[in-house]
Amino acid sequence: MTAAVETTAATKSEEDTRALGERLGRCLQAGDVVLLRGDLGSGKTRLAQGIGRGLDCPGPVTSPTFVLVNEHVGRERLFHADLYRIAGAGDLSELGLWEEAERGVLVVEWPERAEGGLPAATVTVEIGTGPADERTFRLRAGDDRGREVLAALDLA
Repeated sequence: MTAAVETTAATKSEEDTRALGERLGRCLQAGDVVLLRGDLGSGKTRLAQGIGRGLDCPGPVTSPTFVLVNEHVGRERLFHADLYRIAGAGDLSELGLWEEAERGVLVVEWPERAEGGLPAATVTVEIGTGPADERTFRLRAGDDRGREVLAALDLA
């Protein structure tokens, strides 16, 4: 079994967070799944906006809290899901997230709301908050592809 790979990053502003997401987005390809974990207001959507930029999605990436999944077309399709409003994994069947994960890059906010009901993570990002807009990011590879992504991201 291969050892887990993890890296960390810190940002000092919302734009820094978007820039980190953009770097991550440039490393992603169809089939990749990114799970974003963090408290309300921690920067999950800002990071997703940056991922959209890195995938060359031209339109604004906004939180899909009320529609649950937004699709954005770029170099790869971005499927941005926000599971904050679901009750559990049983609510996922209608969303088709497994299919979206095969057709593009799937980024999921609040994945803990659907434990066991999501595709395996390529990368999991845990976001911690600090003073003002300072954030810390712990990125973990979920599989071999995740290790490739973190190596390409090269945050060291």
